[in-house]
Amino acid sequence: MISPERLASLQASWVQLLARFGISPVDAYPVFDQLIAAHSEPHRYYHTLEHLSEMFKVAGKLADAATDPAAVQLAIWFHDAVYDPRAIDNEQRSGVLAAELLSTLGVPEATFQHVAAMVRATAHNSTDASDADTDVLLDADLAILSAEERRYARYAADIRREYAWVDDAAYRAGRIKVLEGFLNRPRIYRTERMFTAAEGSARQNLLREIEQLRLS
Repeated sequence: MISPERLASLQASWVQLLARFGISPVDAYPVFDQLIAAHSEPHRYYHTLEHLSEMFKVAGKLADAATDPAAVQLAIWFHDAVYDPRAIDNEQRSGVLAAELLSTLGVPEATFQHVAAMVRATAHNSTDASDADTDVLLDADLAILSAEERRYARYAADIRREYAWVDDAAYRAGRIKVLEGFLNRPRIYRTERMFTAAEGSARQNLLREIEQLRLS
């Protein structure tokens, strides 16, 4: 659960972000409420408001590496707006929702199309070069991989809870495949700052989880 104080802080940040596009608080609040409700769904254990808060912190530290930090913030808000562990098109659907809601609010088309493209990229299924804003977003999304050991363990346990409907053997195989996919990349993090600061610890965490999965 997120504290009332943190919720109020998120709301203030959302209103301030939308104000950059000339959108009034009265118009901004309904979409904020929709996003809060989405990230509070009972089947979510990791993909929650805590995840958003952690991403905002990382993106803030990387803001000088972005071309459009406001667009990155919008993409953080929407990247998990649709999350069904049984589905394979969450990022696509989240991108569609971002474009629809931001368009209705009056965000310029170039911005909401950029946001939607960034949201789709959080599927993390490509190692191709991307723009600076997408690099910041993807690194913020994957920052949890380099967390200290206790936080990483809670993240891994929360992901397992989101896939409680998958039997142990199938989950282990699927999870190991995902983790090895990241390990097999030339680099996990795209920005130089995250690569320098977090690449090593992320790889250690992934290797540790794989070992634990194979022994379980």
